[in-house]
Amino acid sequence: MKIDRLIAAAALLATIAISSASAQKPAGPAGSPAPTTQSTGAVPDSKIALIYSEAFPDPKTGIARFATLLATLNREFQPRQTELNGLQTRIATLTKEITDTQVVADPKTIQTKSDQLDQLKKDLQRKGEDAQAAYTKRREEIFAPLQEDIGKALEVFAKARGITVIVDGTQVPVVYAAESIDITRAFIADFNSKNPATASVTKP
Repeated sequence: MKIDRLIAAAALLATIAISSASAQKPAGPAGSPAPTTQSTGAVPDSKIALIYSEAFPDPKTGIARFATLLATLNREFQPRQTELNGLQTRIATLTKEITDTQVVADPKTIQTKSDQLDQLKKDLQRKGEDAQAAYTKRREEIFAPLQEDIGKALEVFAKARGITVIVDGTQVPVVYAAESIDITRAFIADFNSKNPATASVTKP
């Protein structure tokens, strides 16, 4: 089990709709119904942009805080990973001993080693499952603040550029989109410039 290969590329974004102030219609006089698109034929101003959140965790070109948080997470779980690796090594060694000596060794000795092997396998499975559950929980704790920061930064980024709707192409199938509306690289650069990768991580 390679816990350190797990990544928090969990889906950070769904389709995000951002309403700009210019899209709000003033209310009519008291007692009169507000005008609707159907009655007036007006079409609200809108500007759509496309982003690919799958690019955020890239260690080289993505959001820098991802790599920092992932390294922190893996350091926290390195002792458990080392323990699991040790159990795997013991299981492999004992399995080889049983295979190599089962013809000439005393049956009681073979049985004792087989019992030990079964116990080691149970320990590996139990500890592996516990480690996996703890890793997933801690990963969510560590990355939750970053997810929130990204959501807020996207809203600010969009409003500053008059964008009213951002669609995450990682989550929603896109048949066609002009490259000019892809804001992925621009947003990542903007976010990294305002959010240092060395942000502190809350201890468990």
